[in-house]
Amino acid sequence: MKAYIIIILFLVSSVGFGQDNFFSEEELTITKHIDGTLLEPLVDSKQINLAIIIAGSGPTNRNGNQNFLKNNSLKKLAESLSNNSIATFRYDKRIVKQILKNDVDNDIMFDDFVNDASDVIDYFKAKGKYNKIYIIGHSQGSLVGMLAAKDKADGFISLAGAGNNIGDVLVEQVTKMAPKLGVETQRIVDTLKTGKTTTDYPNELASLFGPNIQKFMMNWMSYNPTEVIKTLDMPILIVNGTKDLQVSEDEAQLLKKANDEAQLEIIDNMNHVLFEIEGDDLENSKSYNESFRPLSPQLIKSLTDFIQS
Repeated sequence: MKAYIIIILFLVSSVGFGQDNFFSEEELTITKHIDGTLLEPLVDSKQINLAIIIAGSGPTNRNGNQNFLKNNSLKKLAESLSNNSIATFRYDKRIVKQILKNDVDNDIMFDDFVNDASDVIDYFKAKGKYNKIYIIGHSQGSLVGMLAAKDKADGFISLAGAGNNIGDVLVEQVTKMAPKLGVETQRIVDTLKTGKTTTDYPNELASLFGPNIQKFMMNWMSYNPTEVIKTLDMPILIVNGTKDLQVSEDEAQLLKKANDEAQLEIIDNMNHVLFEIEGDDLENSKSYNESFRPLSPQLIKSLTDFIQS
């Protein structure tokens, strides 16, 4: 994978030390594409573990937020783990930086996200500071993390990650919302899987299959998560919630079936952005923009126990 010159942009740490926070905070630039936040537990130990958190699909920043959706889920995750004596690094996807600079690369590929994650792992491995390095991939970041972790990381955690090929996932999701569009989605996915682009798609599906995104989708569809997870020779934890509107428990079961050595954790009432939901789908959907909500306590316990074991 392409190597980049590693630059530390900010050398001075600022301490995040509120009533419940016991960690230092440092802003880093790892490559020209990747800016992120390192949290270091304030513990008397030279051999702590590091968790690298990889965000899901879309222009998602290091905190788990997008332009009109602010839930701070990944920020809460990082802070919770660091309060449990685990160092964390979370970063903005390269598309976030490009949008902020009004310089979006229309030729961006799924493999670019994998390269970025790989560069982050290389950077922290070179420091030689951490006992073990774990990858936590959320949603799309699960597949990104699997690919980057191979032969590099000491452990992998899939949070709400798909087991099926993304093309098949899209067909299922669209079909649930609009059966007629599901038929069209299947036709387009079948075409893209052959390596051919198409201009024949309904306007309603332009956000998924427009001309500027088809090559990216073809690159993403070239990977099957169940095949990739089979190749990981490391401790694996697969986590999904029963209230996840985007990724069903069946997807987690597929990943577990593909790698029988993996641990599987299904968390009652946890949704896609890692909150506990007691109500209906409306409450669930609204929570994507409700940063006041706490993360699932069971999630934090499960991840902490896995990383510290």
